[in-house]
Amino acid sequence: MITNVLFLVLLIYAVFIGLLIYGFIKLNTIKFTGVAPKTKFSIIVPFRNEAENLPILLNSLSKLNYPTELFEVILVDDESEEVFIAPCSVLSVQIIKNVRVTNSPKKDAIVTAMQIVNTDWIITTDADCVVDKNWLLTLDNYIQLHNVAMIAGAVTYDCGSSFLHHFQQLDLASLQGATIGSFGLKKGFMCNGANFAYTKSFFQELNGFEGNDRIASGDDVFLLQKAIAKSPEKVHYLKSKSNIVITKPLDNWKSLFHQRVRWASKTSSYQSTFGKGLAMIVFAGNLCLVLGVGCWILRIIPFQNILLLLLLKFPVDVVLIYETNSFLTKSKMKYLILSSLFYPFFSVSVALYSLFGKYEWKGRRF
Repeated sequence: MITNVLFLVLLIYAVFIGLLIYGFIKLNTIKFTGVAPKTKFSIIVPFRNEAENLPILLNSLSKLNYPTELFEVILVDDESEEVFIAPCSVLSVQIIKNVRVTNSPKKDAIVTAMQIVNTDWIITTDADCVVDKNWLLTLDNYIQLHNVAMIAGAVTYDCGSSFLHHFQQLDLASLQGATIGSFGLKKGFMCNGANFAYTKSFFQELNGFEGNDRIASGDDVFLLQKAIAKSPEKVHYLKSKSNIVITKPLDNWKSLFHQRVRWASKTSSYQSTFGKGLAMIVFAGNLCLVLGVGCWILRIIPFQNILLLLLLKFPVDVVLIYETNSFLTKSKMKYLILSSLFYPFFSVSVALYSLFGKYEWKGRRF
């Protein structure tokens, strides 16, 4: 009886992951078309204690294949312990202080920057990121050729050789695969604030972050879901290798756990029914393997049933991760089997802890 229930849940899980794979493949990959650039952008970067990373980000921005008069950079200092002074460059860079009014430092930082934005389009990214030289050019071309007011883009890691780094890359690949796949199914519900663009007028039309400013994270996901609920035709995903933002993986398991708890804590407040349902199915699929191992240890079910459960889940996971990883990076997947065996336990722990536990981020406790 127990085995039948576990098989049924994992069968449902496999069907939904299969749908995401279909959506991922269905969404066309875009290349910039050579249209002369004309869109003006404001790049907003909230930061806290990022003196080591910011010069690297600014250096990548200075190498953009885009007219410097068409974009500006606004760095929003969220109570950093050290003063950051932008190095001299050809870029237009402003550093302003964050004005805290809610429980979310990042949302406050974006709203603070909005007060001095004079461009049509805003892009948010993170201080520990590096952008492709054609990042803005690809966005501009897409904007000129489509009636769009919000664009989500891809994020990947610059991995080292450790298991920790590659585990994060595989985990992120699965999240990015779900993101892209859901847009391919016209059920978009998730994005990443490290590569997220929208018009100032659309942000104002949505009343910004009103309604979810009590939640510390979610400056990206909740805004996207509000936008899709109001005007789904204006919200697109830009699937382009020239639009991928590279960020740093975390260097210890505690930070990774707290980061994933921060991400998971948003799920219960999702406006998207599809997003909530998918989150529950993914949790249930991983929980099935954890329970299956527990039942095997207690000698309730035989070991061959565990292998059958793995064979039901593992192939669809691999296809989604492989497709996404091939899009995100040229690096080969490493530690795939080990990560797949460890991930259900990690994922279930994160999900359960997010329901009642506190997490630490940027030296603060939420």
